[in-house]
Amino acid sequence: MGEDSNYEISIGVKAAYLADRSEPSRNQYVFAYTITLTNAGNVSAQLISRHWIITDAEHNVQEVKGLGVVGQQPLLQPGEAFEYTSGATLPTAMGTMHGTYQMVAEDGHNFEVPIPSFTLSVPRILH
Repeated sequence: MGEDSNYEISIGVKAAYLADRSEPSRNQYVFAYTITLTNAGNVSAQLISRHWIITDAEHNVQEVKGLGVVGQQPLLQPGEAFEYTSGATLPTAMGTMHGTYQMVAEDGHNFEVPIPSFTLSVPRILH
């Protein structure tokens, strides 16, 4: 096994439109997303910070950076998973999110984990 196999975090994403919190007449579309991080590597690793790039349907981009996720900086042992739910508000009925998590392994190695792009969409907007 190579050294890279020490630092493997897999990411799963589920997104949902929150109609009861949205106000389309005011161009406010609220979405929830649930992220599952699983440490598929061989060493413990802690999520230190995040960097999101959020793009709406009009190609306006927001960048969000901050420590941890939902007020936590979870430490994941090999094989352990951490799940959290957060949200985003867009001025359009559709958009995308992607980004990176900054991690530090127990051996002091810093690494980034790419968060794959996912779609935020009001149901039945996409065909």
